[in-house]
Amino acid sequence: MTVLVHAVVSLGMLVVVPLGLTLLPTRTTSPRWWFAFAVPGVISLWLPRGAVSITLAAIYLAGTLVLITLAARHFLHHKVIRPREIALYTALATPSIAALALVAERSSYELFGFRLTVLSLTVAHFHFAGFAAALIAYLVADSRTPATTAAAISVPLGTGVVLLGFFLGDPVELAGAAVLTAGMWLVGWNLWRRSQQADRATAALLIVSASVLVVTMLLALSWALGHVVDTPYLPLEWMAATHGLANAIGFALCGLLAWRRLGEGVR
Repeated sequence: MTVLVHAVVSLGMLVVVPLGLTLLPTRTTSPRWWFAFAVPGVISLWLPRGAVSITLAAIYLAGTLVLITLAARHFLHHKVIRPREIALYTALATPSIAALALVAERSSYELFGFRLTVLSLTVAHFHFAGFAAALIAYLVADSRTPATTAAAISVPLGTGVVLLGFFLGDPVELAGAAVLTAGMWLVGWNLWRRSQQADRATAALLIVSASVLVVTMLLALSWALGHVVDTPYLPLEWMAATHGLANAIGFALCGLLAWRRLGEGVR
């Protein structure tokens, strides 16, 4: 499972985040600066735990803090927080949570009492359920319909409640998973609607991105529910290989590639 999780996180750092940066209203002239931080972060994943991997992970953490400054700059310029902006700021903030978990995991330090395996999965979770999901929720909300507004609210809210559930217990995490699932399905519905007016290749990417959410979020719900009541759920290894991999490639990568083709990244 470790190799799979590291491969998924590497995809997030080297492909998904820089691709997402090209779709932001806060973007710089080029996302190439990101690789100065992301490459050390990826290398840290594949090295043994120790001083070198900790240092490289800390460099990545510094890069994610730049994203927070972009969010702050956007807020100071516009001075408004609407549902769409909440999704944008969530996308820009969550990689820092992932990076903090990475530094702790590379340090063999059980941050807040979480096992190293949980911290490793947190790194993956907040690149995709954090950055990618919130960013796509922001992008679909450009039309400002009730459905897109609900998606822009519920994806960040669900992500935040899931994070609180790590500290407050499984019932809270289940509530967060339910809210996040509703938000992701709303995102999927809006992606499918976009596909009706897109060219064939873009429509295919949008349909794949929307379709995988039906199954992957059911898996997430079953996982959270199974930790509250006695119902079956997939073991951790299978969740990484199904829910995690499908969301990373099918939802996040295909969704961002589709949006890049649509040319609607900046509003």
